[in-house]
Amino acid sequence: MCGITGWISYDTDLTQHRATLDAMMQTMACRGPDASGVWLDTHAALGHRRLAVIDIEGGKQPMAVEHDGRTLLVTTYSGEIYNYRELRDELISRGHAFRTSSDTEVALHAYLEWGEDFTERLNGMYAFALWDPREEQLLLVRDRMGIKPLFYHPTPDGVLFGSEPKAILAHPSVRPVVDAEGLAELVAFVKTPEHAVYKGMKEVRPGHLVRVRREGLTVRRYWALEAADHTDDLDTTIATVRGLLDDIVARQLIADVPLCTLLSGGLDSSVITALAGRGLDAAGTGPVRSFSVDFVGQTENFKADALRSTPDGPYAHALAEHVGSDHRDIVLDTATLMDRRHRDAVLTARDLPVGLGEGDTSLYLLFKEIRAQSTVALSGESADEVFGGYRWFHDREAVEADTFPWLTSMGIDSFAGTGAGTRESLLDAGLLAKIDLPGYRDARYREALAEVPYRDGDTGLERRMREVCYLHLTRFVQVLLDRKDRTSMAVGLEVRVPFCDHRLVQYVFNTPWAMKTFDGREKSLLRAAARDVLPESVAQRVKSPYPSTQDPRYTEALRGELDGLLADRDAPVRPLLNATAARAAVATEGEGARSATEVVLALDGWLRQYGVTLEL
Repeated sequence: MCGITGWISYDTDLTQHRATLDAMMQTMACRGPDASGVWLDTHAALGHRRLAVIDIEGGKQPMAVEHDGRTLLVTTYSGEIYNYRELRDELISRGHAFRTSSDTEVALHAYLEWGEDFTERLNGMYAFALWDPREEQLLLVRDRMGIKPLFYHPTPDGVLFGSEPKAILAHPSVRPVVDAEGLAELVAFVKTPEHAVYKGMKEVRPGHLVRVRREGLTVRRYWALEAADHTDDLDTTIATVRGLLDDIVARQLIADVPLCTLLSGGLDSSVITALAGRGLDAAGTGPVRSFSVDFVGQTENFKADALRSTPDGPYAHALAEHVGSDHRDIVLDTATLMDRRHRDAVLTARDLPVGLGEGDTSLYLLFKEIRAQSTVALSGESADEVFGGYRWFHDREAVEADTFPWLTSMGIDSFAGTGAGTRESLLDAGLLAKIDLPGYRDARYREALAEVPYRDGDTGLERRMREVCYLHLTRFVQVLLDRKDRTSMAVGLEVRVPFCDHRLVQYVFNTPWAMKTFDGREKSLLRAAARDVLPESVAQRVKSPYPSTQDPRYTEALRGELDGLLADRDAPVRPLLNATAARAAVATEGEGARSATEVVLALDGWLRQYGVTLEL
């Protein structure tokens, strides 16, 4: 998996700046706890922190290809290429010689053989840099769905880059500055492609290349969702989905380290766990190991709400028993969730106060426990975006709203918690006027809508649902993929997302909405494709989001912290607050402004920890 960083400067001798590169690398030690490496040349400095997953001994980085004493190409690479074995065989047939069995070396030789078109042949999750010393050119590459992060910061004579913003912020020339647009991006919950929040910094867009040369920087798209007629009937479509899933999971079980699955008892994670169990049993390496997150007393005292009608525990246990997995529950309490050390660790992992509160903290703690036993985990993430699983997909008001569907009905107010209050409800009215959230959200929505590819004849509901699916696959899913990557890599755990395989995404994107809901429910195609490997109770379970604690002491603790913050005249977040609304939130018992309070606390921690300058 790993963390990568680097510095290209055409006016500086970078061989004299090893200390700066070391500082940038050190910020991502958690992403690569197994090894570190550097490669220095006059105008290129590449750094790497390694989490060893494939070819433990041979896959050390940065990795170079040399010929007759000359370096032809060097890379610092993060991720996995799942079809690297097939590509390696093809490259050998074309005359290439390999000295390792790593997928990293395959990426190098694939570029030497096919140039920039090599990206069309890659199946995987990846973010990497390729430096060609012959041309003095850097290529930054990010996978099609944006599973792995990659940021860059253009400079007057080159570029800085890294897996995470913190690597770039460690460079002495970069300061953590956020302007009004950056703050709007933070609060709006829209995840604009390329937008990195920090001024001057960008994120490589999924499916894109960034080419850096002495004369400047250019960006090129190499993949995007395309519109195509779907000619398969229902039975063929279901069979195709199942065939793709079988192949995808089989590819993603390849690892030279312990592997497991994340299991919530929902349809998505249950399908992945069941198929992984079958694959491992067939290979004689089973049973599959599975992990769930839960909260003290949650199952026994569960109360259904607008989002969650059932607790996860019984369904996770039913699936684990059905497939014979080696299962373990990770049970958290409020004291652990509120522990400042854990919340600070999440903020450091994410570099931004994204404001998903205990949803982030519990995920981080789950991953931390898993990492003690496994290095790789398979997740059911992104199935809702691919197959249409969220409740607002099936809410007429949300679908017909002239905005991102998750901003209406339930999405923005309740994604990380119970839904009480809006994320921005405790912020100062003057501040909100400056960042103009309604205008910002609308502009980003119009941009996204303008990208949607249509088929001839798309009309009415089919046309609108094509738009809704596109918005989720290019915007909403990025929120979850970023959360998953940062919280897992903060503890050195690689999490793979089979449902993000671009072949599956493209195929299902073009299936008609009527076929995706052929049985009148959410995720009809997925349920039908995998019904034979699931217990009936799990197959029939209604969609339930990632779990959230129902312990009232958690909300009470949040109110207590907000009260303390209001009493602290030096709290950096105070000028951003609506003091009246914040005091009312402290005085109001019950869930109240839970999500808004989490946003405020995260903002305060971020301003303190990162020393951010707000240019408003």
